[in-house]
Amino acid sequence: MPVVIRELVITATVDENAAAQTNSAATPPAEASKKLVQECVEQVLAILREREER
Repeated sequence: MPVVIRELVITATVDENAAAQTNSAATPPAEASKKLVQECVEQVLAILREREER
């Protein structure tokens, strides 16, 4: 018998100091960003090609 979740409550606490520290460390180098964007573009184009074939 499947379980149906009718309501989901998510709470979070954000620490301003911790958020500022992680943002500066999480910024990827320019080359990695370009590679990521290129991979995303290739995936989107592949999806569009599949839709055209239908």
